[in-house]
Amino acid sequence: MSEDRFEPTWASVSTHRVPEWYDDAKLGVFLHWGMYSVPGWAPQVPNIQEMLQHHGPVAMLRENPYAEWYRNTMQLEGSPTWQHHRDTYGGAPYDDFRAPFDEGTATADLDAIAAVCAEAGARYVVLTSKHHEGFTLWPTSVPHPRYGRYQAARDLVGDLTEAVRARDMRMGLYYSGGYDWSYNGAVMRRPADALLATPTGEAYLRYATAHVRELVDRYRPSVLWNDVSWPPGGNLAELFAHYYNTVPEGVVNDRWLEPTIPRNVLTDNLVRAAGELAQAAWRFLPSGSRSLTFPAAHHYDFTTPEYTSFDRISERKWESTRGVGHSFGANRNERPEDIVTSRELVRMFCDIVAKNGNLLIGVGPDGSGRLPEQQVAPLRGLGRWMAVNGEAIYGTRPWTTPSTTTTENSQVRFTSRGDAVYALLVDEPGATTFGLRGVDASRVTSVRMLGVDDDLGWSDDDGRLRVTVPDRLPVSAAHVLEIRGGLRSTAA
Repeated sequence: MSEDRFEPTWASVSTHRVPEWYDDAKLGVFLHWGMYSVPGWAPQVPNIQEMLQHHGPVAMLRENPYAEWYRNTMQLEGSPTWQHHRDTYGGAPYDDFRAPFDEGTATADLDAIAAVCAEAGARYVVLTSKHHEGFTLWPTSVPHPRYGRYQAARDLVGDLTEAVRARDMRMGLYYSGGYDWSYNGAVMRRPADALLATPTGEAYLRYATAHVRELVDRYRPSVLWNDVSWPPGGNLAELFAHYYNTVPEGVVNDRWLEPTIPRNVLTDNLVRAAGELAQAAWRFLPSGSRSLTFPAAHHYDFTTPEYTSFDRISERKWESTRGVGHSFGANRNERPEDIVTSRELVRMFCDIVAKNGNLLIGVGPDGSGRLPEQQVAPLRGLGRWMAVNGEAIYGTRPWTTPSTTTTENSQVRFTSRGDAVYALLVDEPGATTFGLRGVDASRVTSVRMLGVDDDLGWSDDDGRLRVTVPDRLPVSAAHVLEIRGGLRSTAA
């Protein structure tokens, strides 16, 4: 019997369970950083789900709100990013951003980045070790087939990992296994390119696998976060087993699907035809099929819906991923109204945690490693709220029901730990005395409001919990009631 706990088989890997630290953590910060951070630009458009829902994949690709897609979008003639690149940089090659990126990051204060994440209340950080542009943020020993040492001059992965762990947070690493535009020269213009842009073949499989194994062996990331898909033909179960055996409390996301469609002239043409048909019929397609989704792989620890919310508690652990604005990478073209407010972020976070999710909130350092102030502001607000109300978040689990309303029709979300149920008032209570609908309070023994020293008046009003709060509550994005003794849900 091997000393390793996991064998390189799906049967063995599938026995892995989500470690408690990840379920307890609730909040991570997603850092998108690369050569695209130098131009740091994308058009002013709605978030990507709205773009796709209402305008279809061609418009979404041409007017992509993700600044980290700059390399692709600047090549789409007539697109806003193409025009911006011509006006600002004279149409210079994308790789001209490499020198200013290396110059700017050479003296970047990575502890300052880690400090922002810690101040927000994050328990883990995920960094893009290699985004779709193919440029790595660590000194890989695996040469790029076209460019050789296509990597940052500084070991940004290693240095940031050290800074993050020094602040008692866990470090995770993102890797783009599905797209690598510098590897195969792909430019994504049409719906079919979502599949056709993925590199295939034994050489790319070896290249990507060597990268990920190097990241695992060198940095031991607590989260292994792949994007889009994984090249087919390898032994992914073996890679996962190696990761779990190297990082016993590690977790992997769901974006490791290995495409099964054989790639040849016939199948590629069929994919193109199907894509054009979908684009032509886009507005007639069911709403649910017009969203950005990522089919789950054979094995994963958590799902990663993007700019998405759920209506109910998910049995499977999930991680909501989105930027503080409409982009993950820094976008100097975003307006204040494009950035989520602290209040909106707190309330979104409460909703996610109540439904068994974590939030991985995205911010993007600029080319010199500075986080834009308008991106940092909502994180600071979230951190201030967490400093008071963190006990209703960290280490909790979903309650019997995720939500209810007060008798004043204000929205409420629930979390729980032991015999405590936390009612997160994500709207203002609406009155100093109010009841909670759909709950049985006959066994309740105490009610208090986090961050408020005054005793609350409360009663069991024929089974309904009624609460009276002080006339002047402290300003908060969401007030939290701790209810002990056995609150029960009466929701059908």
